[in-house]
Amino acid sequence: MFSGGIKPPRVARLLGVTRKSACEWHRAWLKNGKAALVSKGAAGTGCKLTDEQLTRLEAYLDEGALAHGWNDQRWTAARVTVLIAERLHVSYTERGVAYLLKRLGRSFQVPAHRAVRRDDEQVADWERRVWPALKAPGRPGTPGSSSPTSPARA
Repeated sequence: MFSGGIKPPRVARLLGVTRKSACEWHRAWLKNGKAALVSKGAAGTGCKLTDEQLTRLEAYLDEGALAHGWNDQRWTAARVTVLIAERLHVSYTERGVAYLLKRLGRSFQVPAHRAVRRDDEQVADWERRVWPALKAPGRPGTPGSSSPTSPARA
């Protein structure tokens, strides 16, 4: 765009960036040409864990939270943060752990397995006997009206 004579403010509008960014790009382009505008890659630091540590983390997560001292099988971001700090001696924030787990194809919000003490027979019995009584009734069989003078309200 710059080589085509388009000014930085117009470049900013066309690309949906700030004028400041477009002006910085223009200065870099004037100084070092097109090579100055090549992407330097994603911002931020790379993964703090080595490949071996990632493999060990996956194994720890597969063992379940119970195996690592918690009282249920849920892996929360806070728990995984503690696990990484204690077992791998690497410091992560909870948000960093969330990104790491997403990159590994895992979710810290939903348990991967059923509850350890789940009794499927009791669940089925509850669904058969209790749930119908708790379930909200459906729409009435007759049409209704919001009018206070409607005969449907009588």
